[in-house]
Amino acid sequence: MPTTTLRLSPALRDRIAKLTENTETTAHSFMLDAIAEKVANEELRRGYLAEGNARLANLLETGMGVEWPDMRRYLAERARGRSPLPPKATKWRG
Repeated sequence: MPTTTLRLSPALRDRIAKLTENTETTAHSFMLDAIAEKVANEELRRGYLAEGNARLANLLETGMGVEWPDMRRYLAERARGRSPLPPKATKWRG
């Protein structure tokens, strides 16, 4: 595995050391976990944005969409643990 050097400010280095002081985690492991978590979050964020942009493009292209009151009722039922039928898309522009 290739080596990468991180330049940390003394303050950040001390904060990491303090967090790992009484644990079985090393500062190195802590930093690797933090980087992996940040990468995973960014990948999710970009996926959500891509999906949202694709859905918006589809909505603009087809003119079909779900009215917010219908979606709100559907989501409320899902939050209650029920399995309602998804609302149907309708033409929202001429």
